[in-house]
Amino acid sequence: MAHTICIANQKGGVGKTTTAVNLAAALSVAKKKTLLVDCDPQGNATTGLGIEKRTIDKSLYHGLIGQVDAASIIRETGIRKLSVIPSKTELIGFEIEMMADDARDKVLSRLLSQCANDYDYIIIDCPPSLNLLTLNAMAASNAVLITLQCEFYALEGLGQLMQTIKRIKKGLNPGLNIEGILLTMFDSRTNLSKQVAENAVKYFKNLVFKTRIPRTVRLGEAPSYGKPIIFYDPSSNSSKSYLSLAKEVLNGRRRKDRIVIL
Repeated sequence: MAHTICIANQKGGVGKTTTAVNLAAALSVAKKKTLLVDCDPQGNATTGLGIEKRTIDKSLYHGLIGQVDAASIIRETGIRKLSVIPSKTELIGFEIEMMADDARDKVLSRLLSQCANDYDYIIIDCPPSLNLLTLNAMAASNAVLITLQCEFYALEGLGQLMQTIKRIKKGLNPGLNIEGILLTMFDSRTNLSKQVAENAVKYFKNLVFKTRIPRTVRLGEAPSYGKPIIFYDPSSNSSKSYLSLAKEVLNGRRRKDRIVIL
């Protein structure tokens, strides 16, 4: 059975999709069969793996509304052991389609249960809001990985996200825990990045990953070439950072802390 991790934060531009794509790729390089689920209508994780949206006939949307099964929408990526369920803007219509469904918050969970035994890890890229898609992602996951950018107001809103996770754990998904908090866009040259990192460790202690994702030009370039950073620029600091993150996830060193905190 796959260990399912959703990448979440209600803010946009904090490295969710970058982390989803690169963590999934790093896990596959570690010889773990991995499925990336693009749960964001923008479909950036899809294009970040080199899949052109115009070539997609059936996407996550069609699986969620019950038109097709999971196997019909899983696509190979060209990276060994890494597959993806792609998305397009049509996914915006999901909430409207599911409005009358009493089990609308468990739709993704039901879909992924069809293929969970085929993978070691399932990584879900959430949209930048606490909407029905994010709710579905958390209901379908074992854990939430929170991306936290090292910028001003970084911690603002994090309490709301923590409370949402806590409510979902109490109601929809008792098995939900926190995989960890990942510091992104870290610049060791600035006092601001250092202060955000210090505050995060002060308040959340062992929940904060030791790995920090640096702000680099190469990391920003990689999606335009349809490649994860570990294939676009394997020797870069960003590539090394995501490989380090994958090791932390594989080690699962915070499992006890996650359970205690929630």
